[in-house]
Amino acid sequence: MPSHEFVTVNVFTDIRFGGNPLAVFPDAAGLTDAQMQTLAREFNYSETTFVLPPADPRHTARVRIFTPAGEIPFAGHPNVGTGYVLATRATNPPEHFTFEEGAGLVRVHILRAADGSPNGARIAAPQALSIGVAVPTATVAECASLEPEDIATTAHEPLVASVGLPFVIAEVASVAALSRATPDLTAFRRAVHGIDELAGSCNLLLYARVDGDATRLRARMFAPLAGVVEDPATGSASAALAALLTSLAPGDTVDLAYDITQGVEIGRPSRLYATARKDAEGPVLASVAGSCVGVMHGRVEV
Repeated sequence: MPSHEFVTVNVFTDIRFGGNPLAVFPDAAGLTDAQMQTLAREFNYSETTFVLPPADPRHTARVRIFTPAGEIPFAGHPNVGTGYVLATRATNPPEHFTFEEGAGLVRVHILRAADGSPNGARIAAPQALSIGVAVPTATVAECASLEPEDIATTAHEPLVASVGLPFVIAEVASVAALSRATPDLTAFRRAVHGIDELAGSCNLLLYARVDGDATRLRARMFAPLAGVVEDPATGSASAALAALLTSLAPGDTVDLAYDITQGVEIGRPSRLYATARKDAEGPVLASVAGSCVGVMHGRVEV
């Protein structure tokens, strides 16, 4: 029976058993779509990645990303973690990788410790910021088991934003209110049936400012309809959030960096560093970075 190697890493942390766990299959050639989905469901992490030969030899690899419920075109922590895994396996790892994904090309820059060894990655989101429909405050509050007054709308109303994967993004009035949030599956189901743009799924990112600082944020992400009740660290959502907030910042040319903490409430503290840039004539582009720690490796027969 064929077997395939896997590696697991914790992403957006420098401490083992923190951050967001990820399973990586560094050589997934020969696996069928159904087998990839089965393996992702077996690991039951937020995402599992499968590395395949690229369509264009100028690129590093084709990377497919599966949640327990299905394949997605882009995500943050899978790219950070996969870049880290490939770098640690290379004799002389390059400074950059380029991954082919459903949402486009993802550029991965390898971060290094003082001794030169890989210890994380920074990725550029494959798409510029796009902003979709507004979502009623009451709907967001119901999905998070909060009161409408817990949702802050001074900076922006709840809305759909994406840099490769769409999220409903909403600000919460305080860290205390954010900590009280609990996903309501029935409310999520009502939301996706009532809002066509959500296309049958709803990834909800809630964030609060820490001590009123616009660039120090605490976040939580719920996606129960995708098999992820709560994600410990969501790089694609953090990049979208950074792009959204930067787009709203005063001035024509703006570069901002955001220090985002996530996963505290579920015992997986994570630290994400997101940046975004806008100028008067171009799109808003974002990146997200973080550390990684190796955890396990082995082989799976399929």
